[in-house]
Amino acid sequence: MWSPWTVLVLVAASSFTPVHVLEFCPDNDCHGHDDTSPNAFKSRWNISVSNLMQDLGQFRVSCKKLLEAFPIDVVDGNFARPVKNCIFSKSSPTPLKGPLRLAAASKAVMEGILDVDVAVTQSDDFLHYASGGRLPAGSVPLAHRYGGHQFGYWAGQLGDGRAHSLGQYTNREGDVWELQLKGSGRTPYSRSGDGRAVIRSSVREFLCSEAMHSLGVPTSRAASLIVSDEPVTRDRFYNGNVKTERGAVVLRLAKSWFRIGSLEILSQSGEIDLLRKLLTFVIDEHFSSIDSDDPDKYLVFYSTVVNETAHLIAQWMSVGFAHGVCNTDNFSLLSITIDYGPFGFMEAYNPDFVPNTSDDEGRYGIGAQADVGRFNLEKLALALGPVLSQQQESEAKSILKGYADIYLKTINQLFRAKLGLLGEQEDDGYLVAFLLKMMEDTRSDFTMTFRQLSGVSARQLHNRDFTQLWALEDLSSHKLFSDWLSMYQLRLLRQHDSDVHRQQRMKNINPRYVLRNWMAESAISKAEKNDFSEVAMLHHILSFPFVTQETAEEAGYAARPPLWAKRLKVSCSS
Repeated sequence: MWSPWTVLVLVAASSFTPVHVLEFCPDNDCHGHDDTSPNAFKSRWNISVSNLMQDLGQFRVSCKKLLEAFPIDVVDGNFARPVKNCIFSKSSPTPLKGPLRLAAASKAVMEGILDVDVAVTQSDDFLHYASGGRLPAGSVPLAHRYGGHQFGYWAGQLGDGRAHSLGQYTNREGDVWELQLKGSGRTPYSRSGDGRAVIRSSVREFLCSEAMHSLGVPTSRAASLIVSDEPVTRDRFYNGNVKTERGAVVLRLAKSWFRIGSLEILSQSGEIDLLRKLLTFVIDEHFSSIDSDDPDKYLVFYSTVVNETAHLIAQWMSVGFAHGVCNTDNFSLLSITIDYGPFGFMEAYNPDFVPNTSDDEGRYGIGAQADVGRFNLEKLALALGPVLSQQQESEAKSILKGYADIYLKTINQLFRAKLGLLGEQEDDGYLVAFLLKMMEDTRSDFTMTFRQLSGVSARQLHNRDFTQLWALEDLSSHKLFSDWLSMYQLRLLRQHDSDVHRQQRMKNINPRYVLRNWMAESAISKAEKNDFSEVAMLHHILSFPFVTQETAEEAGYAARPPLWAKRLKVSCSS
C-alpha cells in the first residue's frame, strides 16, 4: 500500500523532494511562546464589554439561506426513517432533563466569535439555549442528511443522528458561523441511537476542539458544555457491559458542517440535480476564489479539497494527532477537523499507534491517515462523477495522483520547522527520518522530544547535557544517537542562525502540552462527579500550548505519563 508516512519514518527518506521551509506559527501571530505568563496573550480577547451582548434575547441566527437553497424533507417528526430528495430535515432538539450545569465555556468563542459576554454563560437562560431547551431568535433547527464510507465500506444513509443545526450567525467581523448542538436528542437519522451524548464524550469534544485551534490546526470550535442528570445508557466497548451515564450537550460551530458524505449520498441515490445544487452552494459560499461561471468549477473545487486535505493531515501528523475514525462522513469539505470521537495524541512514538479500540484492523492508525485521506478523496471524486465530463473525470484522477507529493512536501516542511531548520539541504529528509526511527526504537515521547530539543542550547547539545530532560534522556539511549546528534549540530551550524532565534522558532511550533488521553480521563472522572475544575484548568492550559505554565507543570502535564495511562481505552462510543 502507498504510504507517505512509512516513507517518512524510513532512513531511505533522504530521497525527499526539497521544499522551502516557511515560518510556521500555529497561532498565526508568532508571539514569543516561551513567555511563562499566559496573561500576556489575554489581550487578544479584551473586547469592550459595551460591544458585547449581555442579553441573549438580542442573539439572532438565520436559517434563511439554507432553507431557500435546498428542498426540505417532506416528512415531519424525529423518528428514524429513510430520507430522500433533500439536504436537511426539520428536527427540534429534545431538551436535556435538569438540573442543568455549565461544565465549561470558551471565552475565546463566546466573545471573539459570537459577540456574547462570557458572563452570560452563568445565566439560566444560557443553560437552556445551549442545551436545546430554548431556541435563539430566527432558528429553524435542522438535521443534515449525509452518507458515508465507514471503515472502507459504503454505509448508506447516516446523517446527524444526535446533532441539530440552529442556524447561521454573522458576527461583527462579517464572518458567518453555523451553530450546532451535539447530543441534543433524536433526529430522523438517529437509527437505533437515542440522540444523546454523554459527559465522557462531550468533555473530550469540547477540550480537543479548542486545543486543536490553539495548536493552529483547522478545526470546528466549541462554545460551551452543558451537563445534566438525565440517564443515558451506553455499551462503552461494545462488549455487552451496558452502563448508565449522564447526558451532555456541546454547543459547537464551524463555517460549514458539509462533508464528503454530504455529496456521496446524493450521488449514490441518483439525486444529481440536488448534487449540483449543493456543490454550487458550497463553492459560492466557501470557495470564493472559484469562478461560478467556470465550466471546470467542480474540478477546481476538487483540486482545492485535495490540496487542503493533504495539508490538514500533515498538520495532524506534526502534532501527533490521530483522529480515530476517518470515515468519509467525518471528513469536512472545508478540510477542517470535525467529529471528535476516539481520537488520541500519540505519546511514545509509534507509527502504528491506533487510538480507537473499536478499530480492530488498525485502519485508522496514525500512520495510515495519509492513505485514508487519499481513499476518502477517491470517494469524493466518484461522488462528483455524475457532474463531470469524461475528460474532467480523467483530470480528477490526475489531480488525485498529486496528493502524495503535496502531503510529502507539507510534512517535510513541518518537520524541518520542528527541528528549527532553515532553508533546504539535501540530507534534511534523512535527518528527520533518522530521528523518528530512533524515537520509534526507544519509544521516546513524541511531543516532549521535540519540545525539549527546542529548549536545549548549542552548548547543551555539544556537551550531551540533557539533565532533567526525560524525553531526550530516553532518546539518547539509542546506540546511534551520537551519530544523529553530530549530523544535527553540523546542520544547525551551516544555517548561520543564532541559538536564541532557533530555540524561539522551535518553541513556536513544538507544543509543551497536548490533550493526552490520561489528562482528559482525569478531567472526565471529576466532571462526572460535578467537579469541573480540571476541565476548566485543561481548557485554559491548552489555550496556550506553547507557553510553560506553572499550574500545568504542577499537574504533570509535561512530565512522563503515569503508568495507569497505558491501560486507558477509547472507542467509537467514547
